[in-house]
Amino acid sequence: MGGGPGDPGLITVKGLACLRRADVVLYDRLVPPELLAEAPARSERIDVGKEPARARRSQAEINRLLVEKARAGKTVVRLKGGDPFVFGRGGEECQALALAGIAYEVIPGVSSAIAVPAYAGIPVTQRAVTTAFTVVTGHTADEAGFDWSTVPPTGTLVLLMGVAHLPEITRGLMRHGRQPGTPAAVIQRGTTARQQVIVGTLADIAERARQVEPPAITVVGEVVNLRNEIAWFTGEGQYGQPTEHLDTRGAAADQRRAGGQGAGRGPALGVAALFRAIWSWLGQGRKSPSGNGARHRLWTGGRGADAHGFRDRAGNDDLLPGH
Repeated sequence: MGGGPGDPGLITVKGLACLRRADVVLYDRLVPPELLAEAPARSERIDVGKEPARARRSQAEINRLLVEKARAGKTVVRLKGGDPFVFGRGGEECQALALAGIAYEVIPGVSSAIAVPAYAGIPVTQRAVTTAFTVVTGHTADEAGFDWSTVPPTGTLVLLMGVAHLPEITRGLMRHGRQPGTPAAVIQRGTTARQQVIVGTLADIAERARQVEPPAITVVGEVVNLRNEIAWFTGEGQYGQPTEHLDTRGAAADQRRAGGQGAGRGPALGVAALFRAIWSWLGQGRKSPSGNGARHRLWTGGRGADAHGFRDRAGNDDLLPGH
């Protein structure tokens, strides 16, 4: 399941509903604590996050935990930041589950590759500026064996992770066709109240951003200049203030979200009402069968995705409505 790029309010409706029914949550390092708080108090929460140059658990161990918990009859949520199929190893985990005969569902998330630039006032595409964008993982772009010819010399380039290797990456881009004066931006902790944006060119962005630490992404291309016109998110101003909580099920929440929050908060009442309606509908006759340890239930990250449903090994639809 994708948890979104940082602001907990950017999780999908379906993702939040699934998280609130989890028996076990395996979560990554960048998952907001506000999202973890939405899991039931009784749920088991397992930190499987990785940090640059330091892995708490190997991927093989994570795969083993997913299979083990599902075979114990638990409803398992594998909660990832962003979207699990965008450099999130979601596909590898799905392969491990399929090999073990575990049924699963992929719930996509809002990818930081698009959302973080948007929060910085940078659209990855813009008519008359560029009609294509490329997403590259910065963890491999600095390696000697990386094939720079696969990276287009024009269009928007989004580099996820790898901010520590920005000098090598920018030199590689300039060697393979990108102009030194190409606009570039580094966005740290995007979509959160701690968001910072550093703007420069391909020639100097590594120096300008030398003190930036992960999580951060880099955007290269003419679209960066659009920030001068359409930057809207300040991190702590009235426009688009990050969600402080996800209590969307009561009238008190409606009042808190609507009262005195400034421009850009108008739709909150409608969102709260939508959550309440869905939650009420889920609770009417949609109880999951009593588990006997034989059913395998697992939600895993899957970029994109949005049918409200879960299918067990027998092909029965339960827990969530429809498909």
